[in-house]
Formats: sequence, structure tokens, C-alpha cells
Amino acid sequence: MTALAAPLLVALMLLVQPLSGPTGPPDRPGPPMSVMAADAAVWPLSPRPEVVSGFSPPADPWGAGHRGVDLLGQVGQSVRSAQGGTVMFAGSIAGVGVVVVRHEATRSTYQPVSASVRVGQHVAAGQVLGTLELFGSHCFPRACLHWGLLEGRTYLDPLSLVGAAPVRLLPPGAPDS
Repeated sequence: MTALAAPLLVALMLLVQPLSGPTGPPDRPGPPMSVMAADAAVWPLSPRPEVVSGFSPPADPWGAGHRGVDLLGQVGQSVRSAQGGTVMFAGSIAGVGVVVVRHEATRSTYQPVSASVRVGQHVAAGQVLGTLELFGSHCFPRACLHWGLLEGRTYLDPLSLVGAAPVRLLPPGAPDS
């Protein structure tokens, strides 16, 4: 399969896939039921950053895709927790700084970050987790924060936390209309 054919095949599969309600099917979910109201969450970079690359989950768990969003920032910029929770991981994976915060049924991920928090620490929404690094940036040579959101093993659009996720329209007569 050529490099161009694979993305076209994925796009075609997404177009013919039937639409569903707000929680969506397991492989393409909408916002999780357990996510706090959008006014309880904050952007992890301030001021509100440009979204350089949006959420594009793979059609299959093992497939290519973008399991979060990339937010344009500056090296050394403070990275904040989008929601209150408990730090599950603060360290390096393959040389890239990563912080993971557990919220009730979800967890948010932030990379590349030089962590200033420790595992087990409780953080509030907006509390600084560390600073943005250049090494590991998805936007190299620019600095970008890769921000992810998971519920179990399912990746979700973190922009849903701050009310900036794309709107999904349902056809008339759909179960949730």
C-alpha cells in the first residue's frame, strides 16, 4: 500500500462509518461521561495556544493516528494540569519528559515536559506540572505540547475538556437527537 493510499483508506472508512451518540462506538468515542464540565478544566498552556495538530485516533488500536493534540508553545513555558487529580507518572520515556495525571475515570498526558511534580502528588486544575521542553516535540523545530486524554485504554479528544473539540452532528431521528 502506498504512503498516500493508507490515509485515503482511513478517511474513506471514517466517512462510511455510521454516526453514533455522544459517547460514540468504542473505537471512535466522543467526550467521556466521566469528564468534568468544560468550565472545570483549563488549557494546559496559557495564554490559549494554537492547536497545531488535532486529534485523529486510529481506526484500529494498533494503527497509525494522532492520539492527542499538539499545542504550540515555547521552551520553558509552564505546563499546567487541565483538571485536578493525582500524578501517576512524572519522568522520562525514551528520553522524553512525560507527566500523567489521573482524574476520576480518565487520565491526561503531557509531553515533552520537565516535571516539577512527583508521583502521588495531588494537583489542582491549572497547577503547574513542569516546563515545556524541545526534545521530543511533535512540532520540532518548534516547541509543542502533546496533550492526551484516555479513559481506560481508549484515547479521547482532550479538547473536549475545554469545549474546543469539533462538533459532531447527528442525522435527524438518531437516538440522541
